[in-house]
Amino acid sequence: MILAGLFAGVLFIGLILGDWFYFIQLTPDAIRYGCSVGRTQDRWTANTLATLRDRFTADGVLILPHGVARFYPELSQIAIRPQYALFASGFRTAWPIKGLIYLSTNDHGLGALCVKRIPWSSAIITLIWFALVSIGSLVFVATYLGDGGFESLQGLLLGAGLTAGGALVLIIGLVTVILSYRLENSRLTKVYEELCEALEGQPRPES
Repeated sequence: MILAGLFAGVLFIGLILGDWFYFIQLTPDAIRYGCSVGRTQDRWTANTLATLRDRFTADGVLILPHGVARFYPELSQIAIRPQYALFASGFRTAWPIKGLIYLSTNDHGLGALCVKRIPWSSAIITLIWFALVSIGSLVFVATYLGDGGFESLQGLLLGAGLTAGGALVLIIGLVTVILSYRLENSRLTKVYEELCEALEGQPRPES
């Protein structure tokens, strides 16, 4: 039984590591992999699809100060992500974000739609955790109420304390996810701005 549990744990960790490893790849298939968490619309007036090719290497790669970009002219797409180092100096969260920029031509230059994605394992585990805590708290309150736990003052205080504890865990989890998303999103935004500066040859205006 213990051996089966250890095997399941190793398999679970292996699936997460495999999911993350595939997520950070910039191959044609991997750039569309991940759970979409946001998108931004932009317009590049100083470039065309033809002029973009000259900004990248023959393999379509452009190394940026804080990340990397890869251009797929046949797909009219540019994949971007921050640099991921094994021993990074900055704090890394469990919700890394990468971007896939869909390019479209129009009369005013290039339209750029950047779709932001996180690993599927991060999204699924986060959803399961919130679901378990929420459902567990509701089941406890319903069971405690059905057993008459709130009929005495001592039971009322105990039930209120446990309910408040469950709510506090949910709030802390929600704040953690929000702060982590803002941190990772700021890193991706930095890479996007560096890409725009490299392509247009001038700094982006502050938004």
